[in-house]
Amino acid sequence: MAAMAAEQRRGLGQLSAVAVYRRVVGPGRLERRRRGAPLPAGRKRAKARPRRGQAGGGGSQPEAPPPSRVELPAESRPAESRPAAPAAESEEKQQGGPVAIPGGPRPAGKDGGGGVSGLLRRLGRLEDSRQRAAELFRWLLAPVEPGEFLRQHWERAPLLLRRGDPGYYAGLFSTADFDAALRGGEVHFGTHLDVTSYAEGVRETHNPSGRALPNVVWDFYQNGCSLRLLCPQAFSPTIWHFLSILQEQFGSMVGANTYLTPPGTQGFAPHYDDIEAFVLQLEGKKHWRVYSPRTDSEVLPQFSSANLTQAELGKPVLETVLEAGDLLYFPRGFIHQGDCLPDAHSLHITVSSYQRNSWGDLLEKLLPAALQMALEEDVEYRRGLPMGYLGYMGVANSDAVSAQRTAFIEKVQSLIKKLVDYAPIDAAVDQRAKSFLHDCLPPVLTQSEKSQSVYGFPARWQDGGPCNVDILITKDTEVRLLRHGIIRLCNEEAGVMLYYTTENSRVYHKEEPKFFELDPEYTDSIEFLLSSYPNHVSVDNLPCETLDEKISLATLLFEKGILTTKKPLVQA
Repeated sequence: MAAMAAEQRRGLGQLSAVAVYRRVVGPGRLERRRRGAPLPAGRKRAKARPRRGQAGGGGSQPEAPPPSRVELPAESRPAESRPAAPAAESEEKQQGGPVAIPGGPRPAGKDGGGGVSGLLRRLGRLEDSRQRAAELFRWLLAPVEPGEFLRQHWERAPLLLRRGDPGYYAGLFSTADFDAALRGGEVHFGTHLDVTSYAEGVRETHNPSGRALPNVVWDFYQNGCSLRLLCPQAFSPTIWHFLSILQEQFGSMVGANTYLTPPGTQGFAPHYDDIEAFVLQLEGKKHWRVYSPRTDSEVLPQFSSANLTQAELGKPVLETVLEAGDLLYFPRGFIHQGDCLPDAHSLHITVSSYQRNSWGDLLEKLLPAALQMALEEDVEYRRGLPMGYLGYMGVANSDAVSAQRTAFIEKVQSLIKKLVDYAPIDAAVDQRAKSFLHDCLPPVLTQSEKSQSVYGFPARWQDGGPCNVDILITKDTEVRLLRHGIIRLCNEEAGVMLYYTTENSRVYHKEEPKFFELDPEYTDSIEFLLSSYPNHVSVDNLPCETLDEKISLATLLFEKGILTTKKPLVQA
């Protein structure tokens, strides 16, 4: 009977989550992808007002550099990881793409293995967070040098790295980690997990409502659905750690999704994205096709595309099979699709950055501010438009030639050119940085950093009362910033604000921006801490007027997790 029931389930799908979904909801087409102590008496406290903040303010195909394929020499690769070349790879060679670079697997792991966890431990021994970020970026691209990547591929052309090292990403994320996240009980359909399919040109999402229970999720998977885990950093400490380091390299939000696809299926329609994408193949293998932007308007687009049909694609510029340890990079605007081969599942993570991080996005903040300053300071911008201009300007008069039109156009051009003189470029960059800090993941502390910060401060209830509560910073206490990129000073209408990331959430924008107001006389000390990093400085060297102010500022920054001390303030 049990065997018969199982056979019925396989044959009719009556008990499957997919069947239930289709009966209740009906086949639904995918919506567009979603893609953010009081001081002792007499002391002056640094003026701090932590509060919930408010965010500030079909043409011809364009020419594109050919994609590159970097493959480690066969003799340096394990025999079992030497795949047969797909038919399309001969086309890559005809386009001048692939280049073989000598070298062995795992160039960043010469001082011992340990997979990604070992890599993160090694990076934790570097004093400067900027150096940690640069080294992680180098490891991500190895054996290609970062400088070469930025010159030849970044925002220009795809890059394929076939490493022949299935364990290169070991420990970053696995199907076991995926299962553990489901069993943790905090994954919800739609919010954290998408169930998708793509067959016969139809892309569907099959999300029920509520919690994503393991039996329901794995039933969808058994019935050929792909699983996209959104914001995996909320469930995986390793991904959180990985992304929190890398974000300082890009100076732009670094996010991730993981994709688990059953053998012989495809979960998503062809499309292009508005992010720079790094596809890290974690398990199994996947067949990928990448296509150049079809028109100039699709080169480095501001927004992702809708789902595309196969008839809209043309010929791929890159077609390959990614195996565990490989990496595929493609810029925003490059159309892509991936499908699983019949003999293996696929688990990959897409690490992304540079969403809405262009010159145009900067100008969106800069130009309105420049115009406002010009209106306030220059009477030329406040003078009235000439009488009768409606009669000779406008589209209906665009072909007319007259002295009045010429003078009007020259005046507009003059005012626009002059607008540059009023552009508060640095202030606009600070507003971009403020938004970035809101996007950031909070830092992951090493054990030594924790012991030297407020997060390891041994305050507790003991023997009938609290003990080790007082933060006793003195003039001789040596301090430094926890990370170089965790703070930003912004001069705003309401005052000087210090934005910081230490109280951010692992879930995108779950918390409001974190900031507090500083008295202007403390800005020199903040700049001093930034310029001194990664070196420790004594509190007495902070450029404040009095010792009380120095200690007050250092105490405030320590309480916010922004400063660490060279030695633990209290021995646990």
